[in-house]
Amino acid sequence: MPDTLRNAIGETRAKWGWFVALGVILLIFGGIAFGNLFIATVASVYVVGAMMLVSGIIEIAHAFGVKSWGNFFWWLLSGLLYAIAGFLAFYNPLLASAVLTFLLAVSLVASGILRLWVGFKNRQASGWGWIVAAGVVTTLAGLVIALGWPVNSLWVLGLFLAIDLIFQGWTFIAFGLALRR
Repeated sequence: MPDTLRNAIGETRAKWGWFVALGVILLIFGGIAFGNLFIATVASVYVVGAMMLVSGIIEIAHAFGVKSWGNFFWWLLSGLLYAIAGFLAFYNPLLASAVLTFLLAVSLVASGILRLWVGFKNRQASGWGWIVAAGVVTTLAGLVIALGWPVNSLWVLGLFLAIDLIFQGWTFIAFGLALRR
């Protein structure tokens, strides 16, 4: 093993406690998010809105650096649409959560169908059944979300955020404890 890699691993091992602490914090935030899925949904909409607003501003600034006028207007229009969408997420987070939940449902169904197609197309390969199983679960998750829409848009995004925070928390704790050994 090269010395630089050994040094990097050694430095990371020395920081194992930070990984565990971050994991505990993420677990706490995940628990808080589970405690109020509506607030977690609004928080996730605000994060998406902020990213869209910043991206829109960057694209608008980029438009002025483009040399040709034809491309300038496309970049400007794209930036304006992103910025407006980001602003609307802050202005009406409930509408934004409904739109994002619907897009999530459509994405899950499309992704699940694609996995089913890939799995069945590769039946000769080992493990193709796992791909099909993943496709079934993903498609069903998308359909369940779509069937409950728009009412479930008040809590679905918050649920996904809470689950993600908890899994990340446990991952950091496990990683930190593994580094300690």
